[in-house]
Amino acid sequence: MRDFRQALKGGNVLIFDGGMGSLLQRRGLQAGQSPEEFGMARPDVVAAIHAEYARSGAHVVTTNTFGATRYKLPHGLDVFEVNETMTRAARQAVGDAVFVAGSVGPTGKMIEPLGDISFRGLVDVFKEQIRGLAAGGADLILGETHFDLAEARAVVVAAREVCDLPVGISMTFEGGVSLTGTTPEIFAQTMENMGVDLIASNCSAGPEQLIEVARAMLRVSRTPVLIEPNAGLPELVDGATVFRLPPDPFAATVSTLVEVGVSCLGGCCGTTPEHIQALNALCTGKSVSRPEIFNPPCLIVTSRSRAVEFGFDRPCRIIGERINPTGKAELTAELQRLETRRLMVYAEEQAERGADLLDVNVGAPMVEEARMLPLAVRTLTSAHSIPLCLDSSDISAIRAGLEAYPGSALVNSISGEEERMDILGPLCRDYGAPFILLPLKGRKLPVTAAERLAIIEELLIKAESLRIPRRLILVDALALTVSSKPEAAKACLDVIRHCRERWGLGSTMGLSNISFGLPARDLINSTFLAMAMGVGMTSFIANPNAVRLRENLAAAEVLLGRDSQAAGFIASYAGWNPGNPVAQAASGPADEEGSPVALAVIKGQKDRIVEMLRDRIADGEDPFVLVDGEMIPAIAKVGEKYEKKEYFLPQLLLCAETMQIGFESIKHLLVREGQEVKATIVMATVEGDIHDIGKNIVCLMLRNFGYNVVDLGKDVAAVDIVAAAVAHKASVIGLSALMTTTMVRMEDTVRLVREQGLPCRVMVGGAVVSQSYADLIGADGYADDAVAAVRVATRLCAEVRSA
Repeated sequence: MRDFRQALKGGNVLIFDGGMGSLLQRRGLQAGQSPEEFGMARPDVVAAIHAEYARSGAHVVTTNTFGATRYKLPHGLDVFEVNETMTRAARQAVGDAVFVAGSVGPTGKMIEPLGDISFRGLVDVFKEQIRGLAAGGADLILGETHFDLAEARAVVVAAREVCDLPVGISMTFEGGVSLTGTTPEIFAQTMENMGVDLIASNCSAGPEQLIEVARAMLRVSRTPVLIEPNAGLPELVDGATVFRLPPDPFAATVSTLVEVGVSCLGGCCGTTPEHIQALNALCTGKSVSRPEIFNPPCLIVTSRSRAVEFGFDRPCRIIGERINPTGKAELTAELQRLETRRLMVYAEEQAERGADLLDVNVGAPMVEEARMLPLAVRTLTSAHSIPLCLDSSDISAIRAGLEAYPGSALVNSISGEEERMDILGPLCRDYGAPFILLPLKGRKLPVTAAERLAIIEELLIKAESLRIPRRLILVDALALTVSSKPEAAKACLDVIRHCRERWGLGSTMGLSNISFGLPARDLINSTFLAMAMGVGMTSFIANPNAVRLRENLAAAEVLLGRDSQAAGFIASYAGWNPGNPVAQAASGPADEEGSPVALAVIKGQKDRIVEMLRDRIADGEDPFVLVDGEMIPAIAKVGEKYEKKEYFLPQLLLCAETMQIGFESIKHLLVREGQEVKATIVMATVEGDIHDIGKNIVCLMLRNFGYNVVDLGKDVAAVDIVAAAVAHKASVIGLSALMTTTMVRMEDTVRLVREQGLPCRVMVGGAVVSQSYADLIGADGYADDAVAAVRVATRLCAEVRSA
């Protein structure tokens, strides 16, 4: 019986197959045609390619289903039928001696708030596909070439809800990060939390570039790694996309990854059976020597672009407690109305004061938690990279929050209440969500350490029976007030010490509970913090605005040897004196400079920008000055942050949306007689290509800079693009392509523009496009992202005006 999980444990190198699309093109696939549509018409051609890879030494072949979802398949093709048929074709071609991986590619959609589809909606789309793959006889599900962590999570959840097949997920990186800001390390840590069987990276680059990606993933994860590079970078030769790296040098470079611990190797775009044969020859007989991970943390929480490690040799983490409606009437009222403005204020102030996580509690009378918690999650993750702790007793709200969250959120909490572990435990396991284990059971508070430890042990045994790994568990030591229970503090310390020494588990607590009912609470809290850190506490829930607490935390890190050369302490407290604690530097990021309107754009405060502009105009401010002097420089600053990788796609989109909302609110005031109208730019994704994420972002940014953008959508023929440019008197045509099979269509538009002698310029971009390709087809400009596109478009419009 075929068992891919057992094969991964065998210690031998597993060879995956190579490219499919380029081989199909040689055998009849037309430019822009769906490979799945071609495969259904010619399953014999697809089967022959699988058989060639098997003869070349591949231990795993990958189905021709990369785009086989309802969003990508041509109209009339049934999702289940295509996936089942293509999987059966692979199985029949290679027999039982070779594994068949069911390929699941990206949908071309973005999960809200970046796009218009919900996480659950995307899970349902992938479930349709995976049902067909499983029915066709796939041995594993392989998500390929994903660029957003949220979508990668959706593939895993969908697979778990459909079948019990092994799951592998591959992400593609450009310049060390994915499109939405995820590094290889964060990707690997999030997928390991989800318990996938294989993590991978493919496409986007040649072998040399993926070596560092492999090393990064190996440094932080125990999960087996698959690397599938392209055969070099694409070039256009006689109208066809060519990858020039020959089999032997490809294999020579890729095979070296075995020495650093990569256990699975294959190829992506441009690789052929000859590449795989050469790779297999060099890897045959080699055993994988996986380097030991140095001192892994107890627990890891991630967002799209940040990972926070909890561990005994890591800094003690602050979980900010301020997003909690208890005692906050105004926040409660906003939550009841499903509003997020005040919630965002609390988030920002805690982030600036150095909180490592934000606890998000929206539980209050007349608040629909199952609606409000995911809304809060989407709003917070749009503006901040700081990871979140989802705090609710409502299991449906926790589920909705986990679906809205793009990484590994911390869940607060799972107690010994009836069935809470049975329901929440598997949910956290399948969503890769670490959780706080709360030693409460029944109505009686466990005052002594022995009582708490007995409940913890019982819950750990239950978690083990549910296949929940210890790496997802953080214990709440349960701080009870010493004013009524003098032994409570010592009991906490005993629990923390026991969890560390017996189970290797990190711990946390709601710190301020210890001092309730006493004077000088900050003094009690900060002293107890230092004591708890000394016996192994790895995090605590508190208000990061408390100056004394931060002082003691920083000092304790020095004394515990976790602040090398006391560098962090010196940087923050060099000017400290006991009479002026405010002189201590803030732990968080430095404040941005600029007017409130400019800062609203830079920080993405879309709920505040309209009111700010209305007030400024009511005070007599010229709306043209506001736009030209504050808003446009602010969005340009956002672009700079994006290019420096201080901001990523979620922040870029939020800031652009804020700018758009603000501009729309005062647009009626921005009309002057004789005023010059900014240039028109026609944008389109080329014929045969149905990907429009990158193009949509470019359109949004161009509109923010005042350009009149005509968006023709996706899969647009060159003749229609040029006709629209003529009709709208466009200065620039912008073309996007994501596929090597469709990028050749860009040249059609360039040629038509030249033949008709039009004055407009053409700029191109997209994941597979490069400056050299733009030069080759005669394009006037090339941009590798939305920010660069604005710069290029501005230059080209100036050229048209001066011509």
